[in-house]
Amino acid sequence: MRSRTQARGWRWRPNPLRRRSDVVEAWTFVVVAVLLFVVAPLTGVAAGLRAHGTAEGHARTQRAERHAVRAVVLGRTDEQLPLVRDDRRHPYRAEVRWSEPGTGSRTAAARVPAGTRADDVVTVWFDGRGRNVSPPPDAVAVWQHAVSIGLCAAGGAAGTVLAAHAVQRRVALRHRLDEWEREWALTGPRWSRPLT
Repeated sequence: MRSRTQARGWRWRPNPLRRRSDVVEAWTFVVVAVLLFVVAPLTGVAAGLRAHGTAEGHARTQRAERHAVRAVVLGRTDEQLPLVRDDRRHPYRAEVRWSEPGTGSRTAAARVPAGTRADDVVTVWFDGRGRNVSPPPDAVAVWQHAVSIGLCAAGGAAGTVLAAHAVQRRVALRHRLDEWEREWALTGPRWSRPLT
């Protein structure tokens, strides 16, 4: 057991086989480990929290600008609408009717969920100008957005660290080979001399 421990830590202890490039490689390993296991996750958390704040502000603005109404579906077209980035859960358009205090009964075309039939009651959203819009993102959608941004940021940071480490290893290998070449130029002639 003792020989394994000594073999693993040989770059850290002074010995005749250790070269400058070995010490650089040992410290590089420590730096890469800290970057991968501390800095990359912290980058992901920071990016996720920032994205959460931005998405929450966006959702709050949409909630202030939009209002929901409970409407009765009058009829439905079977043709599927083009998917909208904000609202994939409501792929069909149907005529709906609802009542508002002071204005009476209103009718409009609105996006409805798949499987909606005539006389179903659905919640539809409208903006201040009366246009049918997608519902504002809920807390789950905001957190999903924040987590995905955080994971992408952490993955990007880790990928950058690993790519930089790969480049550093190639450069270190080249330097190590150059060191060995110089030392062999000094030691080689002693080994290749004929014995007298």
